[in-house]
Amino acid sequence: MGDMLDPELLALLVCPETHQDVALAPEGEIARLNEAIRAGQVLTVAGKKVEEPVEGALIRTDRAVAYPVRDGIPVMLVPEGLVIHSLNLGDEIKAGVHG
Repeated sequence: MGDMLDPELLALLVCPETHQDVALAPEGEIARLNEAIRAGQVLTVAGKKVEEPVEGALIRTDRAVAYPVRDGIPVMLVPEGLVIHSLNLGDEIKAGVHG
């Protein structure tokens, strides 16, 4: 699953709103994100409740928004971004995984 997105494509992608870089979320974070989605805790930037789990996500550098990956395609649309700042996703990227 780690090679789901072409690294060269990934290097070109930025947040369409702020132009910050985005990084592929580790699998543990995808699991946490999907748990939050199932619990009804995740909204899109447009304010819609996210119903469908994601297969991957690209987390913005400020870790406020993640862009979902569906069918192997990153959905890089501002209104479709997932509001994740309250989920503390992205912490694993810099802090390492803690149990």
